[in-house]
Amino acid sequence: MLSDLPLFPKQASSMAWQVDALYLFLVALSAVMSLLIAGLLLTFAVRYRAKSRADRSNAPEGNNTLEMIWTLIPLGIVMFIFTWGAGLYFHMARPPEDTMDVLVVGKRWMWKLQHLSGRREINELHVPVGRAVKLTMTSEDVIHSFFVPAFRVKMDVLPGRYSTVWFKPTRPGTYHLFCAEYCGTKHSQMIGSVVVMQPDDFQAWLGGDVSDLTPAQAGERLFNSLGCITCHNPGSGARGPALTGLFGRQVRLAGGSAATADEIYLRQSIEDPRAMQVEGFEPLMPTYRGMISEEGMLQIIEYIKTLGPGPSAGAAPSAAQPARGGGS
Repeated sequence: MLSDLPLFPKQASSMAWQVDALYLFLVALSAVMSLLIAGLLLTFAVRYRAKSRADRSNAPEGNNTLEMIWTLIPLGIVMFIFTWGAGLYFHMARPPEDTMDVLVVGKRWMWKLQHLSGRREINELHVPVGRAVKLTMTSEDVIHSFFVPAFRVKMDVLPGRYSTVWFKPTRPGTYHLFCAEYCGTKHSQMIGSVVVMQPDDFQAWLGGDVSDLTPAQAGERLFNSLGCITCHNPGSGARGPALTGLFGRQVRLAGGSAATADEIYLRQSIEDPRAMQVEGFEPLMPTYRGMISEEGMLQIIEYIKTLGPGPSAGAAPSAAQPARGGGS
């Protein structure tokens, strides 16, 4: 086990051993190939040195069989590595359906985290053992990188964009959390920990002393305070498209194209409504770029996710209805 060596962190997630297995295979393959090449070089250097008595007559000019062998075998090895690595990448990039979601905002020089129950943390993340956890992350300022060596997960956290990473802890304990992207003078101090707890202990911690609103509740409050409900109410006279049941659906856009209403779509629609104008609505929505913090943006998106099912977003108005204004 690589985690038994002092140079390697513990394997504390379901994918850690898979990453280590691929890494160990690459190291072993590199060692074997290095020894083979070095051995052949040494053998030929000694056997065919200038004063050796080796027979140099009738030297072959080529060997097609040998050339095919040393072409196809490396090709097969490379394709095997590619297939293995691609499979592991897709596994890491696609979180399961039943994840526990946590919102993360990177800021010089701290990690701000919030559970969907409302519990907030700074530079510390509590999670239950045996439960898949998905982090939705963004940055308030510069590029950061969320890195937990024991879980073998690392993901860049970018300003103005959302990135996700997931892991499934397998061993209770406290594990190091680092920012792995140089982000300024105090980059080395942007550290924290991930605390993996037994499920009962985690539930007790999660339910204790929760005074904050949940992200969805805070998003609803911000949504109403900004006046968004004025245009995006579910009534027939709304000037913007209804948001009920919007998240995850296909939205028809002006010009005939379509987009999936995911986090990226919602964020862009709030910051630049004209770029994602919904079919059948006039571009009357103002931009909210710079008016909403990163935490606020995540909270509004979480609120939209909680809205119940409704009519398909972006449906064109009937002939009896005039075109109305709207963005997202």
